Parts: sequence; structure tokens; C-alpha cells
Amino acid sequence: MHRGMNILDDDPMWRDPARARFQPRHFARLAQAGFDTVRLNLHPFKHLGADGAPDAAWLATLDGLVKAGLGAGLTVIVDEHDDTLCARDADGCLKTLRAVWGTLAPRYRNAPDRLLFEILNEPHGVLTAAVWNTTLRNLIALIRATNPERNIVIGPADMNTVSALPSLDLPESDRHIIATVHYYTPVRFTLQGASWVPSAKDLSGVAWGSDTEVAAVVHDFDRVKAWSDARRRPVFLGEFGAYEKAPTDSRTRWIARVARVAEAHGLPWAYWQMDTDFAAYDFDRDAWIAPMLQALVPSN
Repeated sequence: MHRGMNILDDDPMWRDPARARFQPRHFARLAQAGFDTVRLNLHPFKHLGADGAPDAAWLATLDGLVKAGLGAGLTVIVDEHDDTLCARDADGCLKTLRAVWGTLAPRYRNAPDRLLFEILNEPHGVLTAAVWNTTLRNLIALIRATNPERNIVIGPADMNTVSALPSLDLPESDRHIIATVHYYTPVRFTLQGASWVPSAKDLSGVAWGSDTEVAAVVHDFDRVKAWSDARRRPVFLGEFGAYEKAPTDSRTRWIARVARVAEAHGLPWAYWQMDTDFAAYDFDRDAWIAPMLQALVPSN
């Protein structure tokens, strides 16, 4: 993995396949643009059958996406993205995650090693560090029963933040685990105008790019690299992005700087996200948003 993209989070395909914005052919567009990884943002909790496991229609759609992504030569991360529901009920979360991974793990046990499992996006709320560290070991054991060497992506509690990385307790003997962090710092810039962020929803016109601000990014990734080196554990920057209401020049400057700093520290990354309000791609025109693509993959 080097450069990746988050896809499908709010794509209407999950409600009505005929309205899908992302099409299987877009995997090839990603590869042609210089990306080698996709993180499939999935919400199976909304698609459970009577047995509590993902239903047949949802699984068939996922099968097609996994096949197409792997067929395009990409590394594909199956990302369980139901963190909002899990944040309210730890016991219910674990029960449903076990049903999800108890279905997905054996289903993909023979898939190429370019298919990775991410057991839960951004654990937070009632999934405190202590609760999450117990939960993740339970799910690792479940997956290892059918996928003993599958690479699993796991981030810390507190929404996969860099500052929470030291709280992540992974089984030392399992060397097929990749740690992950997400990066939206400073929030007053990256999420300005976002209605779901109380501290930033009323902000606008906040610029970014001073020497001090750039140095802060380097410092944050120095901390990630130090953690990675100390534990001999690779780290994946699974999300970073700037909301569409940020000033365009500062937005692309921040995206480019975070991507280059991550690369300089040996971290593969995946941008949040291809579509909607962080978009790098214009699905209405079926074309890349040029300044965004250039910030992410300078060769373009």
C-alpha cells in the first residue's frame, strides 16, 4: 500500500443499486490515477438478516466490489464503518461485529492477501481504550480461526486519533496486524463549516499553511513513526481530509502537505474521500477534480 482512497461511504448503491454513483469501472480509474489501495467504507449493521448476519443481497454487492477492486490490481480494505452505533452499546456492538466478521472472514478466507480486514472504524464513546482493547482481541481470535495470516487493520479508541495511539494494545505475537490512525488536525481548519462538529460548524474562511502549522504536522507524524518503530508495527493513515467549505488554496495545500509528510515517514495513506463533501472526484462529470488529484498524486 502507498496511496489510497476511501470510497462508498454514502453511495446510494446500498439503498438502490440502480442509483449507484461509484461503478466497478472506477477501480480502474483509481489505478490509472496513481492509487493502489481502496478502503471500502461499509455499514453492514443496516443490512442484517433474520439471523443477525449481513443479508444475501448486501453480501452479493460486496462480493462484486471486492472482485472488481482486486481485479484492477488494487489492495482492498474491507472497513467495518458502523462506529456511530457501536459508540452507544459496547455489548451489542461486539455481538453484531462477531456476526459480521463471523460471516465475512470465512467468506473471504481464500482471497488474495491484497484483501485486508479493518474490524471497526474509529471506535469511540462507550468503546473506551480499555473496552476496545478487550473487544479487538475477541474479534482477532474470531478472524484468525479462518484467516490465520490475513492482515488486519486496527486503530485506537478515541476515533483513531494520533494522540490515542499509545493506548492501543495489540497482541505482540500477531505480526499480521497493521495499526491505523486518522488525521484531521487542526479541526478548526479541516472541518470548518461541518454541521456535525460543534467546535467548527460556525467557522468559515480559516486559512492554513504557516510555518508553525506545517511544523505541527511533521511533529505529529514524528510521534506516529516513533510508535511504529518502537513496536515494530506498520501504521496506515486510513483517513485524512479537508471539508469542502475550507478555502480551496489552503485545502489543497493541507492535503498535499499531509500526504507528503506521511510518505516521508513511511506511512501509506487513504484520502477521505472520493465522493460527497470531501470529494476528490466529480461523479456528475465523471472526472477527477484536478487540484485535488494534483495535491494527492503530484505526477498528475
